[in-house]
Amino acid sequence: MSATPHLGTFRVGSPRKRGEGLRVGTVRFLPRGVKKEDYARLDYFDVWFPLLAPSSELLKWLKSRDWPSEQIRWSKFGERYVAEMNKTDARQAIKLLAELARATPLSIGCYCENESACHRSILRELIESASEG
Repeated sequence: MSATPHLGTFRVGSPRKRGEGLRVGTVRFLPRGVKKEDYARLDYFDVWFPLLAPSSELLKWLKSRDWPSEQIRWSKFGERYVAEMNKTDARQAIKLLAELARATPLSIGCYCENESACHRSILRELIESASEG
């Protein structure tokens, strides 16, 4: 059994699923044209946590290059994102989410349609690893 049995993921703006718990938006930018008080009601997220989103610098770097393949692009992005998440503030936030997910359902989310090519898949792994350590 996973050390973080209550950890899930979601796409920001998708309908809520039963049992997904607190929605943590790990996105750099807030949704445009949506009032703050409507984020949860409209299924965006309950809490915005940009500390765990890829930095603006990382996103700019990712978009500023022509990549020979999607696999290389994803690999290089993953290396840099993990390095960002290993910094003290992010590392402690990840540990906090790991501990919370042991006790209560929570889900981390992003705007990306394809989770396998989204930072939330990496973040989920980091949270699960933090729960084990």
